Amino acid sequence: MTLLHTSRFRILSIGKVKKKWIRDGVSLYLKRLPGLTVTELRDSTPKREEQAILLSLTPQETLIALAEEATPMTSKVFAEYLKSFGSSRLAFAIGGANGLTTRLKNSASLNLSLSPMTFPHEIAQLLLLEQIYRAQSILQKSPYHRE
Repeated sequence: MTLLHTSRFRILSIGKVKKKWIRDGVSLYLKRLPGLTVTELRDSTPKREEQAILLSLTPQETLIALAEEATPMTSKVFAEYLKSFGSSRLAFAIGGANGLTTRLKNSASLNLSLSPMTFPHEIAQLLLLEQIYRAQSILQKSPYHRE
């Protein structure tokens, strides 16, 4: 059984989750993904948000930028992609209302699209957590992910 090392995953999200129903969903997935952390960064201008993300990154972390214009991948491909990192540390960056800067997206190891649609950062955070949990279940061959 393959496990993802979710304690090595971190989400850097611009803005706070304000809606209770989303906070509840985030809490649920964080319980299911022990060790994964979410760092909420203050929303501001795109340049300041970029700086906040870059300052939050540790030298050991590989940056994955969420970008709606990136090529989406299936849940199975995402699971295999996460598995390929082994025990490396990953930091997923979710931008604010204006998204991430081009510079930040260009510096990322991967630009990941959850959908070609645009979502508020709060929903993007919840969707990303669900997909990380789904990736874990795919790799464990648990019934959560149905073929």
